[in-house]
Amino acid sequence: MKSSLVIGTRGSALALWQAEHIRDALRERHPGLNVDLEVISTKGDRVLDRQLSEIGGKGLFIKEIEAALVDRKIDLAVHSLKDMPWAAPDGLELAVIPERASPWDVLCPRDPGHTLHTLPPRARVGTGSLRRITQIRRLRPDLQLVPIRGNVQTRLDKRSADREDLHAVVLAEAGLRRLGIWAQGFQVLRAPDFLPAPGQGALALEIRTDDNDTRGLIAPLECPRTRLCVEAERAALHGVEGDCHTPFAAWADLDGDVVTLHARLLDESGRATEARDSGPVGKGAAAVAVARSMGAAVARNIVRQHTTGP
Repeated sequence: MKSSLVIGTRGSALALWQAEHIRDALRERHPGLNVDLEVISTKGDRVLDRQLSEIGGKGLFIKEIEAALVDRKIDLAVHSLKDMPWAAPDGLELAVIPERASPWDVLCPRDPGHTLHTLPPRARVGTGSLRRITQIRRLRPDLQLVPIRGNVQTRLDKRSADREDLHAVVLAEAGLRRLGIWAQGFQVLRAPDFLPAPGQGALALEIRTDDNDTRGLIAPLECPRTRLCVEAERAALHGVEGDCHTPFAAWADLDGDVVTLHARLLDESGRATEARDSGPVGKGAAAVAVARSMGAAVARNIVRQHTTGP
């Protein structure tokens, strides 16, 4: 077994928090293991003047890190699962998915007391996510939606009058909580009105498929409950052939061995096509296949509705 491990990560405050969280968990489970971080700049970090959908979408925050993994410059990559495509490149795999944090989005208003429903008419709301834009448009078609990029604090700062002068921004609760950024008046946007991105709030630990030593070290961090939920969500996204240009949302929950999945495909006007499914998935490796099958079935339902119309 290895005595040292190198984790590859982006350099943002949130990405570093996530990598340090995994580093600390590994050190706790394997006393004496030397774990170092290697900060890697990605295209998504460097190009900030255009929306992700304009420059490639999914993969923009991972390609350089995966290249370092393939080249054996690092042993382990820590990603936000929502940034990951359905399939890993040849020779790599998403070996572990740790316990998920909150999957929900949060409205962060400039003036405490406002909610999504009480923002002034034509208020300016910042978000760079097509999924968030279309769901907000579905609930508040009068709002002005302003595309924004940047790290968590940068986006929060855009609410000030000398920046973008936004009435509110929408961010992921998991990122806010992980960075210790929380304020009275933040509104958590929950199901059924507002669904998250598939895998939102979860981390993905990626390794080389031939690296059994690293696989063994990180295996205790796997969360079977989270795995089943996000596999169903991601299978639904894959089933609608979704990418960064697809406003698609999905959330799965597990009660005992019963997974309940709710997914939503939207268009630019905010019109939604939705489907739900629920059923037992069992336990063990077979349960993952059942969860994926549920996601695929929900996707087929949505595609059929979307094709035939209301």
